Amino acid sequence: MNSDYDVIVVGARCAGSPTAMLLARRGYRVLLVDRATFPSDTISTLLIHAPGVAALQRWGLLEEVLATGCPPLEKYSFDFGPVVVAGTPHACDGISTAYAPRRTVLDKILIDAAARAGAEVREGFTIDEVIIENGAVVGIGGRGSDGASVVERARVVVGADGRNSLVARAAGAERYNEKPVLEIAFYTYWSGLPLDGMTTIVRGDRGVAAIPTNDGLTLVLVGCPYGQAKSFRRDIEANYLAALDREPEFAKRVRVATRAERFLAGGVANFFRKPFGPGWALVGDAGYTKDPITAQGISDAFCNAELCAAALGEVFNGSRSFEEAMRDYQQRRDLHALPFYEFTTQLATLEPPPPEMQQLLAAMKDNQQAMDGFVSVIAGTLSPLDFFDPANLANVLAGAA
Repeated sequence: MNSDYDVIVVGARCAGSPTAMLLARRGYRVLLVDRATFPSDTISTLLIHAPGVAALQRWGLLEEVLATGCPPLEKYSFDFGPVVVAGTPHACDGISTAYAPRRTVLDKILIDAAARAGAEVREGFTIDEVIIENGAVVGIGGRGSDGASVVERARVVVGADGRNSLVARAAGAERYNEKPVLEIAFYTYWSGLPLDGMTTIVRGDRGVAAIPTNDGLTLVLVGCPYGQAKSFRRDIEANYLAALDREPEFAKRVRVATRAERFLAGGVANFFRKPFGPGWALVGDAGYTKDPITAQGISDAFCNAELCAAALGEVFNGSRSFEEAMRDYQQRRDLHALPFYEFTTQLATLEPPPPEMQQLLAAMKDNQQAMDGFVSVIAGTLSPLDFFDPANLANVLAGAA
C-alpha cells in the first residue's frame, strides 16, 4: 500500500501526543491530528502518579512540567472516618512524587514535544471518516482549520480519541470486561485552599478528593453513586457543599476559600477494548477506560503510548508481524491493568467497605509500611495482587494483633 505516513494518530492529548512523539523519535513519518487547538482544557482528575512522572522523566519532559510551578505531591491521605491511611507511595524508577498539572499546561507540553520530535501536527482538524479498504483501516478523511477536505493515508491509524473513539467505532473494536457507570464526580477549583498532598475523604456514599494544581488552585471533586446523579444535579452547589459538610473541618477550610471556576461533572463506563486490528490500534481511554476514582488515567495513557509505540516499531522494522507484536501489546496492557481495574471499580461503587476491609483498615493504623503499601496501590506502583495477597494481609493483621 502506498502511504503518505507510517502512522496517523487521532487525538493529541495525553495518549496521542506521546505515541506520536515516541514514533517520530524513531524516525517514522507521523501525522498527529486533533479537533481541539492547544492549549485547551478537558475534563480530568489531573493527577500524574509516580509511573507517569517517571515516563515524563524518561522522555525528557519532566523539567518542563516542573517549570510551570505545579506543586509536588509527596503524601497521599485517605480519611475513612475511624481510620486515616496516610503515606508515601513506593517509588517507580526512583520517583515517588506525583504532580497534577492543569491540562491546559500538560497537553500543550506533550503536543509541542511531538512536533519537536518531527511529527506533523494539525490542530483544529475534524475527522469525517475512517477509511477502510478490503477490511483494513488505511487512512482518514477530514477537514483542516481552513475547511478544506483532505484524505490522508497511513500504514496504521492509531485512535487516541478517548472513550467515545471514532477510530474504535469505525474499526468495530470489541469491548470486554465491561461494567456500567458507577459514580459521577462533580468538581471545581478553589484558591486559598493549600494542601501538602493529595487528600481523599470518604463519608458514607460520598467521596471527596482534593488535589493541588497550578496557580495556587486546588481541584476538589465530590463523587456520588450514579443512581443519585440526577438528584445531585438539581442543585449541584448545594449538594456539593453538603457532601463536604460530612467532614466539618475540611468544609470549614473550603468555605473560607474562593471558588475560581464553574462546576463540571463527569462519569464513565468501565471497559476494555481489543486495541488493534488490520491497520489500526488504540491507546489511552480509547482502548481501556476505568472510573477516575484512583486517578490513574494519565499514567495509564503514558504506559499505553510506550507499549504501543514499541510494538509498532517492531512491526515497522520487520522484527515481528503486526498480529504478533500487537497481540503482545494487548496482553501486556491487560496483565498490568486488570488488577487495578477491579480494585478501582470496587472503590467506585462508593459502598461501605465489607467487614474484611474494615478490619484491614483498622489494622493499618500505626503501621506505616502497610499504609505506604495501600497508597502505592492507588498510585499504581504496587499491584493490588501483591498488597491483597493473603500472606501480606496476614502480616498486617498479625502486626495489629
